[in-house]
Amino acid sequence: MTARPANAHQARLLRLLRDGGPNSRAQLGDQVDLSRSKLAVEVDRLLETGLVVADGLAASRGGRRSHNIRLAPQLRFLGVDIGATSIDVAVTNAELEVLGHLNHPMDVRDGPVAVFEQVLTLAAKLKASGLAEGFDGAGIGVPGPVRFPEGVPVAPPIMPGWDGFPVREALSQELGCPVMVDNDVNLMAMGEQHAGVARSVGDFLCVKIGTGIGCGIVVGGEVYRGTTGSAGDIGHIQVVPDGRACACGNKGCLEAHFSGAALARDAEDAARAGHSVELARRLEESGRLTAVDVAAGAAAGDATSLALIREGGNRVGQVIAGLVSFFNPGLVVIGGGVTGLGHNLLASVRTQVYRTSLPLATGNLPIVLGELGAVAGVIGGARLISDHLFSPA
Repeated sequence: MTARPANAHQARLLRLLRDGGPNSRAQLGDQVDLSRSKLAVEVDRLLETGLVVADGLAASRGGRRSHNIRLAPQLRFLGVDIGATSIDVAVTNAELEVLGHLNHPMDVRDGPVAVFEQVLTLAAKLKASGLAEGFDGAGIGVPGPVRFPEGVPVAPPIMPGWDGFPVREALSQELGCPVMVDNDVNLMAMGEQHAGVARSVGDFLCVKIGTGIGCGIVVGGEVYRGTTGSAGDIGHIQVVPDGRACACGNKGCLEAHFSGAALARDAEDAARAGHSVELARRLEESGRLTAVDVAAGAAAGDATSLALIREGGNRVGQVIAGLVSFFNPGLVVIGGGVTGLGHNLLASVRTQVYRTSLPLATGNLPIVLGELGAVAGVIGGARLISDHLFSPA
């Protein structure tokens, strides 16, 4: 993809076609503030660039039938979601439909060189499967703060060796296409906004609970990143005064008391202390426990597993309640690996938020699990790079 929209009108048309699929000139005219003649000029110029193509005749609205327009079907975007313990890579078309998706376990603490070798291997597999000859752009998510204009991680607590690494520049050279980089939770929020539960919401919070805990903040349909890229780093809000030591260097952070790693540690401690026969059995079988074991224990009626989930949900809810009172969102989305705990976790979070936030802020506030699961971040990555490429150069 070498062409870019020449002006804001063309950018608006490209995004309408991305988000709404093929459309007629007449229907596009209903959605943009352009005269019929000016719209025709801009559409014709986009056709000349090859970014859009004619797609047959539209249904009649009376009189001469209009032609459908769609984004070029050969456009391909790469979405990459680098988590703390795994990598998701997907290729999408221009409408951000996932054409192929691969997941691979990987420890982000292995450093950027090892992680990106794996990303490139997965991208090559997707190309080899015939889904893409090349990529027109790539959107990358990493589990830490990002200095967004430069595409560089900044002092990420759980990513040793990544501080200041030129992610965007390095991957752009390797992939041969433009690259944009953002925090992984922001990409999850963008994915849910494009194709998930937040499709019709302009102001919402997207909380990811996995190895770490973060929050994507969407205001007026746009991600809010903060001055230095650390907006939404709610895992490091203190929930227990002088509590457990956290990877960030402070004590009592939410992430230290309830995240994938904290939950696994608490479950193992409970099993070894003889508080749960179910967790002790699972620990003996596998040698370690994860959030999946706690979810299975809760499903089996294990009281200790249920108590761990409720306690963690209460702490997450405590933090979200403060955010809700401050921000007054229209929706709260909960996603990430720990959401395998399901409705037991959701019920605890909801109870705490509805109990402690102001009724005016929570009276019509849905708190829901994300719809997209593992593909939320990769769809968000494709959305990120398409937002960039579908903007005037």
